[in-house]
Amino acid sequence: MKKYYFLLALLFPSLLINAQERYFLNSDTRLYTSANTSADFLGYFKYGAEVQLLSESKNGWYKVKADNLSEGYIPEKFVAKRLNARDIKVRDNENPLIEGDDNYYGSNHLFILVASLKARSQPDKNSRIREILYTGDPVPINYLPKNQEEWVNIGGNFNDEYSKFTLRKFVGKRPDFNTLLKDFDKLDVNNSTERKTIGERIVELAWNSDNATLTPAYQRYYEVVKQINDPKLIAETELNMAIAKGLAKHKKPEEILAFVKKSEFILKGTKTKSWYLTQKDLVKTFGKPTKKATVSDECGIYLSETFYYYPDLEASVDEEKNQAEITKVFINENNKLVLNQNATLDHSLTEKAFIEKYGTYIGASIKAPHSYSIQIEDSEFRIEFKDGKIFTIEIFFYC
Repeated sequence: MKKYYFLLALLFPSLLINAQERYFLNSDTRLYTSANTSADFLGYFKYGAEVQLLSESKNGWYKVKADNLSEGYIPEKFVAKRLNARDIKVRDNENPLIEGDDNYYGSNHLFILVASLKARSQPDKNSRIREILYTGDPVPINYLPKNQEEWVNIGGNFNDEYSKFTLRKFVGKRPDFNTLLKDFDKLDVNNSTERKTIGERIVELAWNSDNATLTPAYQRYYEVVKQINDPKLIAETELNMAIAKGLAKHKKPEEILAFVKKSEFILKGTKTKSWYLTQKDLVKTFGKPTKKATVSDECGIYLSETFYYYPDLEASVDEEKNQAEITKVFINENNKLVLNQNATLDHSLTEKAFIEKYGTYIGASIKAPHSYSIQIEDSEFRIEFKDGKIFTIEIFFYC
């Protein structure tokens, strides 16, 4: 074994020296093709970017690897093992990366420019899809290639668990909503393909903007959807238009809390007090749990770390104190949620009716379709629909 490490040290000294070290850039700089600032460059680094050293320092330069796996050269003076407040940053005015704190993201970033972007686990179009991102989503970027067809790491670091890749041409300055509307309106009405592409971007950007932008976004998109005449897409768009209408007239937090203040579940005819009942009543109503488990609760948000699981519901149970706290209910003929004397969520409720009745009280996101939230003090109801019918209601507690 010692002989093996000796041979490695002879053949690859820099790899062993730097294997356990992490290095960061204490200034903006560029990735050069050779050790000279007059040389061509491959891309831009922003202050705080991490690099991997591929060589010892030579004439004031390191050969390095960027987080998108590109290799090149950077000045040694910008390389540090740690960053601190005394760093004197040299800013590159041509660097397109946004430094942060622009009300969208706190560190180096750009924005997604296209609709439903597939972020890959590796810089390879055939690699696993790690996440779907939407127009206007901010993404952390510390190194930006100059070539529009190169891959960029939008995970913010080298860690394989968090690394995500897309092409450089799909990220940039945040799109302007009104400009996209104008671009859409200029298109030939018969060019349904291009209108759909721009329409999708408008809708996604609207979800990442003020709720007031959703209605004009969907008005444009609906024009294209009707033109394409896809029944499923038409139904989805009409549902989203109803959501947009409700969000545009969203109730104030105090109005929402007053609306659900006296909410309670009715489970097989048993009323809960808010969403609490005794452990004995829980077992009397539902019998012995199908499964019992201990759930780690570092935030201390649940009644107990002991959980009972039934086909109909889940509950946190303190057996010693004879208390049970409902955390998730499957809505069926036996279970329902009464928000107040005039509002009940039962198994007959369709998604369309729910939005029409309660659209001004709910929270919604394009990233979680058919799932909605209603604020309740230090937590929220998360209401999920399946095949157009209400499916589950979960109580999500804030940590």
